[in-house]
Amino acid sequence: MTARLSLLKASAAIAVATGIFGASAALADRDPAYAAARAAGEVGERMDGYLGAVGTPRPEIKKMVADINIQRKKVFFEAAQELKKTPENYAFAAGCVAIMRTERGEKYQAPDGSWATRTGAPPQLHPSCPKSLDADGAN
Repeated sequence: MTARLSLLKASAAIAVATGIFGASAALADRDPAYAAARAAGEVGERMDGYLGAVGTPRPEIKKMVADINIQRKKVFFEAAQELKKTPENYAFAAGCVAIMRTERGEKYQAPDGSWATRTGAPPQLHPSCPKSLDADGAN
């Protein structure tokens, strides 16, 4: 099985597990500090499925990012194990979904690794992101 096919199968599993990932994101969204950091461009979605600090983060931003990523890692590991995928493939597919879900003005990691700001146009996605995956995680 090629890595691309494996990624496509992992991304199909995102439709099943989006609720789990969404629940983790929803918990983070309830935190006003997270919402403020996201709106201010201090944090953004990384291609690997984790949250990233943009620029030189303040200590409280570093801690928040680390806390959210601990939650995400647990979700990725559990979902990947249940779906018989690697946590890395699952997290990458989740990163594609998270980037697609960014809103205008929010930061995300572009395919070249730089931080981009979401405009009204679709975000730049890594070439390995499934082409048919929409923002709701469905194929």
